[in-house]
Amino acid sequence: MNNYKTAIVHEWLVNYAGSERCVESFINIWPEADIFTLVDFLNDEQRKIILKGKSTRTSFIQKLPFSRKRHRYYLPFFPTAIESFDVSKYDIVISSSHAVAKGVKTNKNQLHISYCYSPMRYAWESADEYLKGFKGSVAKLFINYLRKWDIRSAENPNHIIAISHYIKERIKRIYNIDVPVIYPPVDTHLFEVGSKEDFYLIASRMVPYKKMNLAVRAFNKMPDKKLIVIGDGPEMNKIRSIAGSNITLLGYQPFNVLKEHLMKAKAFIFTAEEDFGIIVVEAMACGTPVIAFQKGGASETVVHNKTGILFENQTEESLIEAVNHFESAVNNFESNTIREHSQKFSRSVFEKNITEFVNQKAKEFFNRK
Repeated sequence: MNNYKTAIVHEWLVNYAGSERCVESFINIWPEADIFTLVDFLNDEQRKIILKGKSTRTSFIQKLPFSRKRHRYYLPFFPTAIESFDVSKYDIVISSSHAVAKGVKTNKNQLHISYCYSPMRYAWESADEYLKGFKGSVAKLFINYLRKWDIRSAENPNHIIAISHYIKERIKRIYNIDVPVIYPPVDTHLFEVGSKEDFYLIASRMVPYKKMNLAVRAFNKMPDKKLIVIGDGPEMNKIRSIAGSNITLLGYQPFNVLKEHLMKAKAFIFTAEEDFGIIVVEAMACGTPVIAFQKGGASETVVHNKTGILFENQTEESLIEAVNHFESAVNNFESNTIREHSQKFSRSVFEKNITEFVNQKAKEFFNRK
């Protein structure tokens, strides 16, 4: 790409999750790019996968006490930390942002493109969760500061890209900006179609918004149907206490066990309202139909009555109705068709779309009069 000097700015590198998969692709595309992040505590295996062994440039938060495990506690310093990065020598800045990365300071001669997973959750829909322990006017002042900074920082990039139409609408509502959508990468090549067995599967971290207890309660009312639950988290004991005899809780499982169950499941259950939902596409990459709540990213990846069933409400009744609908039409779901659909969200498609977008915007930006 005309040898433009490129920087990649990401909030933090502490594990291998959805946004880090995108950073992995950015480095595939721009292997010579320098990487800036508030903190970097990747282990050697994660560093090899995401960064291809590259080093990163971190902020002052890296050296603060307990930052390895408690970096989010330093939220009040995030805006200052991201603004402290000097990226002035780069032609193109790619920010990978779900909080503050888009706030990195650039000048009029630099092209800044931000891949946005969401407006800053700390300031908006998850504000109460992150302000536990704060009360009254202190909390109100802090939230007002974060919201003003978040809206102002959204003016920094020349272009923002949303990970889904669900997030595009949130960006429009909060920032009043119309943005394009490029779906994030899913490693569909790691999965294959398997022979289906007579069980349903749900897999997720057991936190309240994932609504895994909804699936358990619904299957309690369908004792003739088997549900396997993979995952662990704060709600494990609560879910274990209500699970009937037709429900098997496996706890956390490594990738190969999760993959095997995704391949064999009769259908995958997805009860959360997610920004995108990578595991939904992974299930479809196994040729497995998905029964999903129709709000959020799943409504964009699951084709109703073709690759799965979308249910209207996060209620037991709505999910039970969807499972019964699925069983009545189970022969209409063809595994190879479902897997073929999943390829629209593959890593190679993501990298092609991002590359084309950045190349086009760079051409327009650097050739402008």
